[in-house]
Amino acid sequence: MSQSKHEIWEWIKALVIAVLLAGGIRYFLFAPIVVDGLSMMPTLHDHYRMIVNKISYNIGKPERFDIVVFEATEDKDYIKRVIGLPGEHVAYKDDVLYINGEPFEEPYLDEYKQEASGVLTYDFTLEEVTGLDRIPEGHIFVLGDNRRFSKDSRIIGTVSMDKVLGKTNIVYWPLSDFQIIK
Repeated sequence: MSQSKHEIWEWIKALVIAVLLAGGIRYFLFAPIVVDGLSMMPTLHDHYRMIVNKISYNIGKPERFDIVVFEATEDKDYIKRVIGLPGEHVAYKDDVLYINGEPFEEPYLDEYKQEASGVLTYDFTLEEVTGLDRIPEGHIFVLGDNRRFSKDSRIIGTVSMDKVLGKTNIVYWPLSDFQIIK
């Protein structure tokens, strides 16, 4: 009888450790997220399942064109692409991105621009959409890849890094669309 109690106790300890370990990994390191909507088309499709790397910005800073997940409201997270970094000025003119007056290519939009009739990203300056002349320290400027139908920094303003949950670039579901996005 004591042998079976010992075995049961060992199983309980193993399960508790496994649950705590899984919870810790999910809460502190990596978490799943589901793409909800079309704002990141054609890069990310509605209902894609992705992994959020929560430690990426604890040890580094966001880079231009990273895809990030952030708290937009208390009950809603958004997935968008980092366009502008702290201290920068962002503008669009004739469907071209300008950072501090210098044009930047967005190769992830090339195919979409060819398919679109007309301009994909309407003209704007940072001042026009946020009232700021530069992105504040500790903030980023984000846009969805589906520029015509995205609620992003043009509407919600710059995003505080305190609200950024992490970087995402691995689509794991559906399996037929598994990919690492650059």
